[in-house]
Amino acid sequence: MMLFVKVPRERIGVLIGPEGKTKELIEQSTGVTLQIDSGEGDVTIIPKEEAMAEGMVGLAARDIVKAIARGFSPDRALVLRSEDIYFTVMDIRDYVGKSQKHIKRVRARLIGTKGKTRRIIEELSGAEMSVYGNTVALIGDLDSMDVSKRAVEMILDGSEHRAVYKYLEGQRRELKFREMSME
Repeated sequence: MMLFVKVPRERIGVLIGPEGKTKELIEQSTGVTLQIDSGEGDVTIIPKEEAMAEGMVGLAARDIVKAIARGFSPDRALVLRSEDIYFTVMDIRDYVGKSQKHIKRVRARLIGTKGKTRRIIEELSGAEMSVYGNTVALIGDLDSMDVSKRAVEMILDGSEHRAVYKYLEGQRRELKFREMSME
């Protein structure tokens, strides 16, 4: 089963990596072959025979390629090889419409001054976040994904930063409490 991903041309170099190292690492660690059309930005993911025999179908490779396409560094994207790490992309236009002025304003709110808002969301939720183009992408485990996604939605819906930070702090305490009670 082949999978297809469209990658912005300016991210193709990141996907391939210096001397093809990133592409090679993705292929080796996920059991696929990547065919990359640098001109069009089309990436075809073809599972290798041995991966098909083991039941792997290239979904991790697809998520890694998508994450790199959405602005994550290869190191940050490669954590998606783990079964319990998830990836999601949210389109800012679904919340604010197609107006470039509104998109630019909301992107600035998501990132914050000198990256403060993005950094706080990452630190308090435990998820990784990338704002690229008209999208916000998140990588994390199930709990951190839920928390970070809700925080991003709050900002996209116009909530004040202080309310988002308060929500994140409350969720952080709850997650720590759950971890302590499991021990």
